[in-house]
Amino acid sequence: QVQLVESGGGLVQAGGSLRLSCAASGRTFSSYAMGWFRQAPGKEREFVAAISWRGGSTYYADSVKGRFTGSRDNAKNTVYLQMNSLKPEDTAVYYCAAKVPSRHEYDYWGQGTQVTVSS
Repeated sequence: QVQLVESGGGLVQAGGSLRLSCAASGRTFSSYAMGWFRQAPGKEREFVAAISWRGGSTYYADSVKGRFTGSRDNAKNTVYLQMNSLKPEDTAVYYCAAKVPSRHEYDYWGQGTQVTVSS
């Protein structure tokens, strides 16, 4: 069982930056692949970024590539999403999620943190 708690959301002007954190419980955190997702009002939840279980591989949605960077610190049981050059269309609730690397679906989800980008 893994419990995830996101933090770091807030209100920022367009062009600004935020860093989201996701703290995980459980001694097996390092064995999980991690992902970031977001859901804007009235829209489906969408993939943002994925970080492999060792952190050596990262994958991004085209909409955030070059602006967002995912990373993890397994010693701190924490995964991060550095968001730069934010745009109003990045406004959403951001969720972190964990999955067994061999599975396609994510098994554990955080409660989400709100990111609002003003124009």
